[in-house]
Amino acid sequence: MAASAPSVSSVSASEVRSLDQLRKFVHVMLCRRENLLEFQFPMTEVELKKNGILCGLQFILHGPRRVRLAAIWAADRNEILMYAANGTRFCRVRLPNPVPCAS
Repeated sequence: MAASAPSVSSVSASEVRSLDQLRKFVHVMLCRRENLLEFQFPMTEVELKKNGILCGLQFILHGPRRVRLAAIWAADRNEILMYAANGTRFCRVRLPNPVPCAS
C-alpha cells in the first residue's frame, strides 16, 4: 500500500488570523481545485494598492503546463475570491476574523 504524500497543514477559514495563514489557506484551496499536490506547485503574490495603501493581495498558483489559478483577497471586505484556470470564479470565502495587512 503506497503512502499518500504529506499535505501542507490545512487551515480552515475560521482559523485564518494572519497573512501566513491566509497564504496557506489560499494555496491549499487552489491546489485542491485542480487536485494538485501543494508542495509541488509554487504560488506568487502581488500587493494590490489604492492611493498607495495596501487594500488586498492577488495570489497566483503556477500549476503544470502553464496552468494558472488565482485568488484575490479584498482586505476591506475580508473576503477571498478564487478563480479557475479559465478565469471563472469558483469560490467566495468570507473570513470571520480580521487579517492584519502590513506592507
